[in-house]
Amino acid sequence: MTATLTVIVPAHNEEAGLPATLEAIRCQTVPPEKVVVVDDGSTDRTGQVAASYGATVLRPPHNLGSKAKAQNHALPVCDTDLVLAVDADTVLAPDYIEKIKPVFDDPEVVVAAGNVQTRFTRTVWERGRSIEYLFGFHWNRPIQNGAGSPVVCSGCCSAFRRTTLTEFGGFPERTIVEDMDFTWSMQIAGRRAVYVGEAVAWAADPETLTYLRKQVWRWMAGFFQNVRLHLGSLVRRKPMLAIWIVLALAEICTAPLWWATPFVLTLGMHRSVGATLTFWLGSELLFTVPPLLYAARRRRLPVLGVMANIPFVYLTKAVNIYYAWKALIVELVLVPLRLSRGLVIYEKGRA
Repeated sequence: MTATLTVIVPAHNEEAGLPATLEAIRCQTVPPEKVVVVDDGSTDRTGQVAASYGATVLRPPHNLGSKAKAQNHALPVCDTDLVLAVDADTVLAPDYIEKIKPVFDDPEVVVAAGNVQTRFTRTVWERGRSIEYLFGFHWNRPIQNGAGSPVVCSGCCSAFRRTTLTEFGGFPERTIVEDMDFTWSMQIAGRRAVYVGEAVAWAADPETLTYLRKQVWRWMAGFFQNVRLHLGSLVRRKPMLAIWIVLALAEICTAPLWWATPFVLTLGMHRSVGATLTFWLGSELLFTVPPLLYAARRRRLPVLGVMANIPFVYLTKAVNIYYAWKALIVELVLVPLRLSRGLVIYEKGRA
């Protein structure tokens, strides 16, 4: 028997972007049984737009303050086998539900998500993020999935086994990133999380530095909140996932050293600028370009266009490194010492 599915769309002031999201859901080759939009304290026409697409609209008495809380507000009206959480600025490929459902034929699979790509490449920040996504979802995620240890099922388009989700207490509210929290928690409990590369979704990423900073700060703080909460259990019960986490920590800690290498070689060791840049850029491109060529082919993207976006990824990487170190200090040092509460206020990553 085919699993039934409800889509939950948490939305706060999403009047402009919501139509594309709901239209994509309406055009699915395998349609959902129900679409629930949580109009979470919007001051625009979000609720009216959702209703015009035939969605069930829930409006809490006040803004709930986070995506997880908004999604939990919708859980009591869900009675299907699966729940698909979709961000209000994310557009699913027409066959997304068709591609994501079959993995739940395995009763051990409790959460799954697809391949997220950038909807727009208009600004330098979106262009940099597009490279991060092409690389991550065509290199890191398939390797992690092959090892049975995805680091995260992306919250903008994750499907959940509803009974398991409700037994767990709903979408986790104890950290600022509910998707990673649930993904790690389930794997610690011996259940399966799955990456489905054939299911594609396009996310609207921050188009300005202001909103990119908010999003990256939330992501990095949430990552380290989960490290603080789960790493010991991961080492004992899911060592392969713990390896990916330790590798991510090592990359964060060593990134400043790698970025400082050209200065050390030229200023400290008196190597020529040309030789130094050839070594540094050559090493970067040797690791980056092959996965991007593969990703461009898979996504049917113009190769030259993808290659032209590579310089912009270093801008987004700089933001990532800054907030990763800030989050490391705040969440792993200051919070345990009770000198900070850490990040507890959920802010959207884009306008």
